[in-house]
Amino acid sequence: MSIPFTPWPADLAARYRAAGYWSGEPLTRVISRHLPEQGDRIALICGARQFSYRELDQLSDRLAVRLTASGLACGDRALVQLPNIAEFYLVFLALLKMGVAPVNALFSHNRLELQAYAEQIRPRLFIGSRAHALLADDDFLQSLQQQVPELQILLMLADSDPERDLQQWFQSAPQAQALAASAADQVAFFQLSGGSTGTPKLIPRTHDDYYYSVRRSAEICALGPETRYLCALPAAHNFPLSSPGALGVFHAGGSVVLASDPGATTCFPLIHRHQVSMTSLVPPAVSLWLQAAPGYRHELASLQLLQVGGAKLPEALARRIEPELGCRLQQVFGMAEGLVNYTRLDDSDAKVMLTQGCPMSADDEVRVVDPEGNPVAAGQTGALLTRGPYTFRGYFQSPRHNAEVFDAEGFYRSGDLVQQDADGYLTVVGRLKDQINRGGEKIAAEEVEGQLLRHPDILQAALVSMPDAALGEKSCAFIVATNPGLKPLTLRKYLRTRGVADFKLPDRFELIDVLPYTAVGKIDKLRLRQRIAHQLQTPA
Repeated sequence: MSIPFTPWPADLAARYRAAGYWSGEPLTRVISRHLPEQGDRIALICGARQFSYRELDQLSDRLAVRLTASGLACGDRALVQLPNIAEFYLVFLALLKMGVAPVNALFSHNRLELQAYAEQIRPRLFIGSRAHALLADDDFLQSLQQQVPELQILLMLADSDPERDLQQWFQSAPQAQALAASAADQVAFFQLSGGSTGTPKLIPRTHDDYYYSVRRSAEICALGPETRYLCALPAAHNFPLSSPGALGVFHAGGSVVLASDPGATTCFPLIHRHQVSMTSLVPPAVSLWLQAAPGYRHELASLQLLQVGGAKLPEALARRIEPELGCRLQQVFGMAEGLVNYTRLDDSDAKVMLTQGCPMSADDEVRVVDPEGNPVAAGQTGALLTRGPYTFRGYFQSPRHNAEVFDAEGFYRSGDLVQQDADGYLTVVGRLKDQINRGGEKIAAEEVEGQLLRHPDILQAALVSMPDAALGEKSCAFIVATNPGLKPLTLRKYLRTRGVADFKLPDRFELIDVLPYTAVGKIDKLRLRQRIAHQLQTPA
């Protein structure tokens, strides 16, 4: 039984196979390719535990065999929620071997997200951790089974019942049997969309398209057996999973070191202890690392490459990375839906500091268009449309939404506002839905945020719209600063000196201790808009 998804048109599929992008191999090839000659190499480090490539293969085999004996079969689906722990990869590999397609929920997800995912995929298997507050007892699990009667198998990390304790399922297995994986051109698993609001939609990823993305990413980033990658972001995120992420490192024969969180106090000792050579972060974490870095250059001596993605990296932060952290910067602009852009390792400083890279495949088709769909000139701002050998063709069971986000030629409207230079490099300006319409003047929030972040006292900034009777919308800048005495007048003067147009100057500033984030790690601008709207409605 195969899982329904929107396939690539036959002519494009034939082109991608002929070009060698689609190899017909399963994603588990990232591990199995090393078994004949490098099976004993360390693939994964999780705390005091280390796993060779052979051990990852054998342990995931045991779990797959036991799950198969329990009645799961190719074409079934699973809902998985695990933290940054070795079992995340073991479960993922086991399910791939069986042809059971998982949704890997983030550990920060809660009741609403898990219920929404379960409603969409109707899983037969749920794997979670008792360390999650929602799963500390069985109340939610029982309600989930009532919602989805198909859900029959529940496995938990650290469960008191040996029959449901995930760890026990790796210890032994019934008699070995053949595992029936899904075909390479079929759905391997579901990724989560990275929208800034609402429950993420589900993105079917095939073995063919995802493994190509992994292989090409590993090639661009020059990974090899000597690579030691620190996975500090949530392991299920597309960025630390495949760009090139853990799967790219496994493909190259390197080692993945797991961190429980991206904080400097957690990561710096791990970098030093395991001689980590590369890692990936989002801009807020970069800011915190730069704060903590003075006095720790010795601990960071092995770090050669820092990838930054997930949101636009302000130039001011970009220029501090090499002198203060002692490593090269690589900007990454990607999406769980497909397209991934990298600055290259031999790019000029201008490209690395000022752009978010260029597409990684020769068959990535990118269009930057105006509101009427006409191409804009190089260097002009427009909406990003794309299609290619690893960019999906439709969200899972979402025909109405797909009709909105794909054009007649199958180009995906990403919702990003970008500029593309003559060399094909993209600079992210903002989001179509992250614009403020101030009396007819359009303000791209990320442009103003980038200027604010150049101020030496500002750590984080988020510009959102707030209602206004006269103009429709005005702008409010939420600021996390080291100086609690920053004044709006001072900040407006500063922005003017930076050349920011008057209509783009924030109408209001709010100093805040910490910015809110969505479950997928984006600044939660919906909550910020709700907060300022409530403040405006509440009498002083």
